[in-house]
Amino acid sequence: MLPPSEAALPLRSRNAQIAAALALAALMVCTRGQHFATVDALPSASWAVFFLAGALLRPAWLFPAFFVLSSLLDLASLALGRVTDWCLSPAYWALALAYGALWWGGRVYARMHRDRVATVPVLALTLLGTSVVAYLISKGGFYFLSGRYPDASWIGFLDRIPHYYPRALGTLAGYVGAGFAVYAVARLFEARQRAGAAA
Repeated sequence: MLPPSEAALPLRSRNAQIAAALALAALMVCTRGQHFATVDALPSASWAVFFLAGALLRPAWLFPAFFVLSSLLDLASLALGRVTDWCLSPAYWALALAYGALWWGGRVYARMHRDRVATVPVLALTLLGTSVVAYLISKGGFYFLSGRYPDASWIGFLDRIPHYYPRALGTLAGYVGAGFAVYAVARLFEARQRAGAAA
């Protein structure tokens, strides 16, 4: 691992931190729930937002801030009559643990990140492990604790995994890949600016 002074992540610049936080918040607003700012064609980016926030952003207080934002968006969708209360149950709080796992996964990855293509397999493995934990907590919590499945069983839960988990992993990987592509372009632009200033 690189010493903290040499690590590329989390982002160092205060302006970069602010820009990334605002971009992630906007991504969540545009893809979560059914409200005035939702882009219907896009799947929810919530998992990716928490992973990327953990990797890119330094302040720990942003984790509860993003969780509050996600909850407000859910409540707004419910208040507007765009969704039912199916997902709002005592198991909703399992989401906080699942999002915490994703945030922590981002933090772990940040310590291993290098600005090289060789880091991509590390990112992929981190995403895979983190997404399994997040899935088991969020979907398992809902299945067993929401009261929506009175005959819940381990066999019933395991039967659901092949149907729902691949889509969750694909969405997470797609958004995180796009996020790191933007990061790579920004780093390349920054390096060229430095080279131009030194010439």
